[in-house]
Amino acid sequence: MKNKRIGMIFFVILLIVLIGGYLGIQYVKNKEQETVVEEYIPQEEIAEEQVRQTIVSLYFPSKEKDELNPEARLIDIKEIMNDSYEKLVNLLIEGPKNDKNKKVIPENTKLNKCYLEGDCVVLDFSVEFLNYSKEINTEKTNMINSIVNTLTELREINQVKILIDGNENSEFNEIYKRKE
Repeated sequence: MKNKRIGMIFFVILLIVLIGGYLGIQYVKNKEQETVVEEYIPQEEIAEEQVRQTIVSLYFPSKEKDELNPEARLIDIKEIMNDSYEKLVNLLIEGPKNDKNKKVIPENTKLNKCYLEGDCVVLDFSVEFLNYSKEINTEKTNMINSIVNTLTELREINQVKILIDGNENSEFNEIYKRKE
């Protein structure tokens, strides 16, 4: 009789465990089905033009202080990939967008050509490049530092050489490096 009783208790416990396990599994399944995963929809789609843009730093002299200020510009990657040196120099020629900075390269200056020799970019400017104000001591220095700091932002550039109409000029006869 005692064995029957133990068997009966064991059977009831087993039945409770099985029913409890079944109900527990059903509860978990129902919870998973109730959890709705919604697709994330950004508030603004990223346009193809935004994906193809990058920020470059151009250096212009400040109107207030005797120092160069970086000016960030957003440009198309395709423009910078093909002719990066030419594009950056032409942006310097155009001048700053920020009113606190001043244009550094003289009016009507054109970049005839530019090319890379090792880690030195050679810039061939038109003769108008020499029309800077020679009375202002910092004018030439600002022009050089503006060009050098802008171009040495590119990893492959460490030096800049300036030519005027394809020839070396006594006013710009050095190879310029970035000054920190």
